[in-house]
Parts: sequence; C-alpha cells; structure tokens
Amino acid sequence: MAISKKFLFNDKELQVSKICKSLGHPARIAILKHLIKQDHQTCQEIVDKLPLSQSTVSQHLKELRVSGLIQGKNVKTSVVYSVDKEALQQAQRMLADIFFPQVATGRQAKLF
Repeated sequence: MAISKKFLFNDKELQVSKICKSLGHPARIAILKHLIKQDHQTCQEIVDKLPLSQSTVSQHLKELRVSGLIQGKNVKTSVVYSVDKEALQQAQRMLADIFFPQVATGRQAKLF
C-alpha cells in the first residue's frame, strides 16, 4: 500500500499541482476555453459546441469544478457553469511565479 507524502509539500505547490492536473486533458482545456468565450453555459450547451458526449463533458466539468477553475450554479433542473475568473487569475499568477520568476521581479525572462 502506498503512503501519501503530500505533507512534504507546501500549500502553494499542492494547489498548483491540482490546477495542472485539471488542465492535463485537452478536453478540459477546450471546455475552459469555451467557457471563457461563452460564460454561463449548461452542460448540454457545451456538448452542442464540442465533439464530446454528454457524459464525457459532465465528467470533465466535475474535474474543473474540483480544481476551482469553474463554478456551477443550480438553475431549475440544470447546472449553469462559468469560469471563476478570480481563481483563474490566481492560477495564472502562481504558474508565472514558479516558471517565470524573473517576470515578477521585473527582469527579462530567459526561456531557453
């Protein structure tokens, strides 16, 4: 049986890992991009725009909600999804701090 070693990492590292995991599938990236363009969409409206089944979209929406990048609001018999813009901006800042710390300090980033 494997033992979890999450206690070895700080909260920021764990949060970035969770976000990266949620972005680790091209379908979730496509759904997120769609929701950025067309905010407040039901699962069926997303299914109508992407070449994915309803059950697949539903599962990916769940993963995006768990990571906190999107929110769902119950409206009658449907759930309406939208991007949590504050969470997305925070994720962007955290990723930039890790991968491009020079930008945060005002120095020019050297990518290669």
